[in-house]
Amino acid sequence: MSNYFFNKNVFSEFPILETDRLILKELSLNDAEDIFEIYSNEEVMKYFGKNTYKDLSEAELMIEMCIRAFKNKEGIRWGIVFKNSGELIGSAGIWRIIEKHLRGEIGYDLKITHWNKGIMTEALRAVTEFGFSKMNLHSLEANIDPDNAASRRLLGKIGFSKEGYFRESYFHEGKFMDSEIYSMLNAGHKQRKD
Repeated sequence: MSNYFFNKNVFSEFPILETDRLILKELSLNDAEDIFEIYSNEEVMKYFGKNTYKDLSEAELMIEMCIRAFKNKEGIRWGIVFKNSGELIGSAGIWRIIEKHLRGEIGYDLKITHWNKGIMTEALRAVTEFGFSKMNLHSLEANIDPDNAASRRLLGKIGFSKEGYFRESYFHEGKFMDSEIYSMLNAGHKQRKD
C-alpha cells in the first residue's frame, strides 16, 4: 500500500499566489466582465473546444462553477491579475484531479491583448509549483488542440513533454477533434508520504 497522499488542506483557504508581475487570486462575480471579454473572443476560443460566450451570464456561471469546485475540493482556478493595475487578464487552474494517482490537469486563458508577453509562462510556473509542492501531485497534464502552436510552445517552456496524440477524441460543433496530451512530472520536489 502506497503512503503517498493528496494534500486536501490546500482547500481550507483559497491560496493566493504571487509572481514578479502577477497576483493569482480567487475569482469572484466582480470578474465577470473580464472573463466575458476573454471567452467571447473568437481568437482566444479558437482552440478551446467550446463555443464563445454570447452573454455575461455565461461568464457568471463559469465563475460560480470555479467557486463551487474549490468549495467541493475538486479544483482550483485562479484569476490572473496585474500587480500594478489590478486588472484581471486571464485565469489558470488545476482540475480533473485524480487523488488516487496524484494527477491533475491544468487549464488556462488570457486576454488577447496580453499574448506573447510571457505572462502565462509566469503564471503557469506558479500554478505548477503549487500543484507539486503544496497539493503534492505527482504529475500534471495539459490537453491541447494539435493546431495550437502557441500552447505547445508555452508548455515546452515550463517543462511539459508530449505524452500522446488522440485522434478524434472529443466532439465539438458537429465534428470529432484530435487532441495532444502533455505532462510534467514532479521531479524537483520531494513528495510527502504519511
